[in-house]
Amino acid sequence: MLAPARLCQVQSFVQVRPMTPELTTLALAGLLQALQFVLFAVPANRELGVGYTSSARDKPPSRQLSLRTARLQRALNNHFEGLILFTLAVVVVTLGQQSTAVTQTAAWAYLVARVLYIPAYALGLRPWRSVIWGIGFLATLTMIVAALL
Repeated sequence: MLAPARLCQVQSFVQVRPMTPELTTLALAGLLQALQFVLFAVPANRELGVGYTSSARDKPPSRQLSLRTARLQRALNNHFEGLILFTLAVVVVTLGQQSTAVTQTAAWAYLVARVLYIPAYALGLRPWRSVIWGIGFLATLTMIVAALL
């Protein structure tokens, strides 16, 4: 146990701040990524077999993924890509202490767009899939630009 004087030093060094809305959306986007993985992995295991999916995958699978499962895989990979830029935006906004109504709204817009993107991609909704993706991308860019202003 730390002595009271030492505890005060530690507490003054580590400033406890409430989580910003941008960080909350980033955490939720991480959970969404995990959900997307499950949405893809379950049908992929059924279609390809656990023997293949648990292997080193040195050889191509003996059968193809169904159209919907392949789309879920691409949506998952797309979220990994989008999450990189969104994470950068959240870090810039948070560390720069630039959280505003604009950045908060943009963060929630990103998250909503990513949620809507999953069924849009899985169902092959064109051009809506691209429109939804664009909304999420523009929301992320809005956060970065807003942090710089």
